[in-house]
Amino acid sequence: MPDCLSLNVVDQVATVTLTGTTMPPAFFEELGPLFRQIAADPQVRVVVVCGAGKAFCHGLDLPAAFGTLGPHLTEGGLAGARTELLALIRRWQDHLDQVARCPVPVIAAIHGWCIGGGLDLAAACDLRLATRDACFSLRETRVAIVADLGSLQRLPHLIGQGALREMAFTGCNLGAERALALGLVNALFDDREALMAGAQAMAVEIAANPPLTVRGVKEVLNQPIGAPIKAGLDYVSAWNAAFLASEDLMEAFAAFLEGRAPTFKGR
Repeated sequence: MPDCLSLNVVDQVATVTLTGTTMPPAFFEELGPLFRQIAADPQVRVVVVCGAGKAFCHGLDLPAAFGTLGPHLTEGGLAGARTELLALIRRWQDHLDQVARCPVPVIAAIHGWCIGGGLDLAAACDLRLATRDACFSLRETRVAIVADLGSLQRLPHLIGQGALREMAFTGCNLGAERALALGLVNALFDDREALMAGAQAMAVEIAANPPLTVRGVKEVLNQPIGAPIKAGLDYVSAWNAAFLASEDLMEAFAAFLEGRAPTFKGR
């Protein structure tokens, strides 16, 4: 199986590239160790995260995810299956949390779609740059899932409760201009080439500053929000371990595979 991520370090800037447009379970198992490796490298002063495909990220690879999650969702709600699901969710949370906990600034360079898990990843970064055709969506609600990898915990600090609740309750698409106005992204670029040039320029500007000072700034900025985010992640993992299994979730998966609109019944 090809790697889900690639790493290239040049002149104190590490570039992490998503090689595909979806996140299979293997993605998370690569992400955490890769960012631990970056964190342990004293030469790295900035990280840029980007996508190599037609979009930044379409989110969770649903068929592959169901292959991993399925056994935890279809065993009659017994405690053993719920405990295993809780451990799985928290492991994926920890892998993605390595992005937020990386001691150096992380810049997300987003082109095209940024959906679901892609938005979780972007929210875990310190800065977000995007192309003018970028589009953001907290899509989990539409597939009967409470988002559990960080968007519900991190986005309030970026866009506020009102905009987040609109995105989470509706699963709507948020265009780049509105994302800029809300503070979700820091700047917009005409195309992917300009985006990558802009991300590199910002990375070089950050890398030119005293590295330990920059690390200290990130540490201080993260301190007041770290505990509430951790508490929120713990809560949603327990919630989903208890309530993720539902007829509506099975209907969402079936509808996705069959290419039709789902019919939810609240069961």
